[in-house]
Amino acid sequence: MSTSRKVALRAELDASSRKLEQGDRIGAFAHLERAHIIGQLSFLDHVLVHIHMLRVAATGRDGREIRGQIIRLLATIPGHLFGWVPIGNTGGSNVSPIKPMPIPADLTAHFQGFSLRRQVARQWLIVIALALAAFAFAAFALR
Repeated sequence: MSTSRKVALRAELDASSRKLEQGDRIGAFAHLERAHIIGQLSFLDHVLVHIHMLRVAATGRDGREIRGQIIRLLATIPGHLFGWVPIGNTGGSNVSPIKPMPIPADLTAHFQGFSLRRQVARQWLIVIALALAAFAFAAFALR
């Protein structure tokens, strides 16, 4: 992830935390929706944002949002492995988890040069390399 994306993601997460500390769950979640759009570009960041969304939902005891975030957390794994990431989606349970959405104008710069196809190919190479390493380790250990 580029430095500007990291900075933008961190800024949204920090703003969300401040809003939550002030008791403003709606404001906190609004920043997390923006963080989600940026975070979709990276598997770990995507998971991190959904964990934050789950935390906000839990503080408000919002059962619908809690269930929605648990489902979305589980869906990030196949989503990133197979390229089922609906770019621009805000990540809350109030929207379809498979619906691409327009990217806010001030966030579009973070998507310059981004290729979901290239990202999926890179992730599959990592998965294959890890599987081969595990297989080689197991074969060596069984000798």
